[in-house]
Amino acid sequence: MKAASVKEIKQELSTRSPKELLELCLRLSRFKKENKELLTYLLFESYDELAYIESVKRDIDEQFEQINRKSYYYIRKSIRKILKNIKKYIRYSQKKETEVDLLIYFCLKLNKFKPSIQRSTALRNLYNRQIELIKKTISQLHEDLQYDYETEMEELLNIL
Repeated sequence: MKAASVKEIKQELSTRSPKELLELCLRLSRFKKENKELLTYLLFESYDELAYIESVKRDIDEQFEQINRKSYYYIRKSIRKILKNIKKYIRYSQKKETEVDLLIYFCLKLNKFKPSIQRSTALRNLYNRQIELIKKTISQLHEDLQYDYETEMEELLNIL
């Protein structure tokens, strides 16, 4: 079965009643955890972005505490999983400010992480890619926000 285009889906949804739309959303939420998480964000958390960012930061803190520090293999694996989750949360929000906030927080946590990521080439490269992504995203923001985030980036780079 070939999936319909977004335009076709939008046209079809516009013909449905509110009750049918509700049933479709509920049915969609049963199939994948990500669908349910996105609906949760849109319905309950999108109105207060700062609270959403704080809840994601708490989640990041918990995930960093659970990392198995016995070898760099497990550390790399866990950090990639944390980053994957952060990217998912960023996708839900679709706001550049949220993306920059969360990635800066991730890099700060990575800097403070013990054992140091400097001993692992893969982790250093992952960190550097995130720094480049943050810089690129900051350049797309409003000038006032750019200045605020640039100062945060300077602090982040001075930690190294």
